[in-house]
Amino acid sequence: MKKYIVSAVAVLALVPVSLALACTEDGQHGIAPDNTMYIPDSSFGAFPVTEAQFNTSIARATKIYEPIFAAQGRSYKVIAAWSDGTVNAFADRSGTVSQVHMFGGLARHPKMSPDGFELVICHETGHHLGGAPKIKSIFGKISWASNEGEADYYATLKCARLMWANDDNEAIVAKLTIPQSITERCQKSFDKTAEINICKRAAIAGKDLGDTLAALGKTAETDFDKPDTSIVTKMVDAHPAAQCRLDTYLAGSFCAKAVTDVLSDTDATSGTCSEEKGESFGIRPTCWYKVQDRNAPPKPGSSWPSGKFSRR
Repeated sequence: MKKYIVSAVAVLALVPVSLALACTEDGQHGIAPDNTMYIPDSSFGAFPVTEAQFNTSIARATKIYEPIFAAQGRSYKVIAAWSDGTVNAFADRSGTVSQVHMFGGLARHPKMSPDGFELVICHETGHHLGGAPKIKSIFGKISWASNEGEADYYATLKCARLMWANDDNEAIVAKLTIPQSITERCQKSFDKTAEINICKRAAIAGKDLGDTLAALGKTAETDFDKPDTSIVTKMVDAHPAAQCRLDTYLAGSFCAKAVTDVLSDTDATSGTCSEEKGESFGIRPTCWYKVQDRNAPPKPGSSWPSGKFSRR
C-alpha cells in the first residue's frame, strides 16, 4: 500500500465518506467495506473456496481476459495472494498494465462461495472494462475506473457469462436452491436453456457475494424479494449498501443484451439495459444509478455526475 504525505492526507480528509470508501486506485480501499478482519491460511481450515479453486478461477479469468485487454493495447494481470488473509480485493493500473489484486482472506470468508468469489474477480475486472459511468473525483477529474455500481453490473452482465460459458451449468444449477422468483425472471429474460441456467447461477452467486459484503458491513443479509427502493438524486460512485448491490447483480443477470454488445466509456446506455431507452427489465437499480435525461445524452468525452446516495 502506498504511503501518503501529510498534504495528501489533508486533501483526503475533505473527501465525502461515500467517495472515500470506494475501491480506490491506490488499493487503500477495495470491493468490501473497510474492515480489519484477517483470515489466515490454515491447513486445518475448511474454507468455502479452496486454494485450488482460488487458483483455477484466477487462471480462467486470465485466459479469457488477456486477449481482450491485448486487443486494446493493454495487458491484464491478476495478482493472486492466497496466503494473504486480507478480506478484500481491488483493481489498479500501472502504465498499460491493468491489475486485479485478489486475496485469500476474502475467499476464506465463511459466507463466500466459489461462484461468489468469481464475481469478485469480475467486479474488479469490471473497473477496467465496465464503461460508463466512471468514477469522478471531487475536483471533476474522470477516472479510468468504472464506478462501483457499474463494476457490479458488469460482473453479471458480461463477465460471469464469459467465465461460465463452457461449464456444465445445467448440472451446477441443479445442485443449487433457486427461488421461484429467480427462475421466473430468468425465463422471462432468456429463451435458451443455457442462458437461463447462467442467469440463475449468477443470481445465486450475487446473493453469496452480497451476503458476504453485508456481513463485512455489519448489516442484514440481502433478500431476493425485497429490493432497495431508494432513488438517488445524483449518480453514486461509491459502494452502495449490500441489498442495492445484490439488486445490481440481479439486474446484470436479467439483462438480455448479448455479451458481445459493446460498452462505452461515455454512454452508459450502450450495450446495457437502460431506462433511458425505454427498457424496464435488467436495468441498473436507482439506489445508485441516476437515470439520465433521454433527450440529453452525454457528450463525447464527458462523464456522468457523481455524488452521495440518498440512503445507505
